[in-house]
Amino acid sequence: MDYLATKYLKAKKIPSTACSGCGLGQVHKKVLLAIDELGLNTGDVVWGTGIGCSGRQTFNTWKGDNFAGTHGRVYAIATGLRLALPPAQKIILTVGDGDAFGIGLLHLLHSVRRNVDMTVIVADNFGYQSTGGQYGCTTPRGSITDSSPYGMQDPNWVEDGRDILDILRAAGAGFLARHTSIEGQNAVESIKKAIQFTGFSLVHIIYPCITNFAGKALGSRKPVVAYRWLKERTNPDPAAKEKIEGITFTTGIYHETAAGRPEFAEHLRQFTAAVRKEGQHAAD
Repeated sequence: MDYLATKYLKAKKIPSTACSGCGLGQVHKKVLLAIDELGLNTGDVVWGTGIGCSGRQTFNTWKGDNFAGTHGRVYAIATGLRLALPPAQKIILTVGDGDAFGIGLLHLLHSVRRNVDMTVIVADNFGYQSTGGQYGCTTPRGSITDSSPYGMQDPNWVEDGRDILDILRAAGAGFLARHTSIEGQNAVESIKKAIQFTGFSLVHIIYPCITNFAGKALGSRKPVVAYRWLKERTNPDPAAKEKIEGITFTTGIYHETAAGRPEFAEHLRQFTAAVRKEGQHAAD
């Protein structure tokens, strides 16, 4: 068993129940590597999960405290925990593209607006793969899916000049990054910076679904086909980019601010202390 799994994950949850070849394990391991390299222990992190593939595969795997919230509610739960937990304790959330950019987007934006200290890892597999492979808000344009047999025509959040990270930045997010699951230490470093950032941080990581997306959109359930497709589109050479049909991914840190806004829980603690002090003076 991998030393990270032995150190941080519950034995009954290993090996994962994910489909053979699924890239979610790569995403999960990058988060664990970041935690390990930061010298954090199970008691230092509270791990929350959303719904869908990412939620099902990472829920209750963490040996420390963990929780789950369905259909975008994980951010509201995390906000309450942030107010109750010591500031040094980290909150890490693993959610899917629907939980982050679809049904959960409004809850996510409110966490950004408030600047709640949490790190969100968005594990994006291009749609609603856990329910059969329907297209979603990050599905590449033209993709054949279970719900778009003639090609997906619904404009998405990550193509044709649109970028969901632009919206999160405008809402006040202090740290944003994007990577694909085939990347190595550079992705781990972004996750480490996100965890260390005081305030809201998010790392968007794209990974391939072998069973549904690859099976229908790419025409093969062979993992090598999906990973070759993703590798070709991850930071392609500018000279070759024009020859690539469809979506490509420029990865790395998208936005990082040095002068962050006041963190929500800390602001409320200071505000509450001031109100109590004022009340005490009035009583005296």
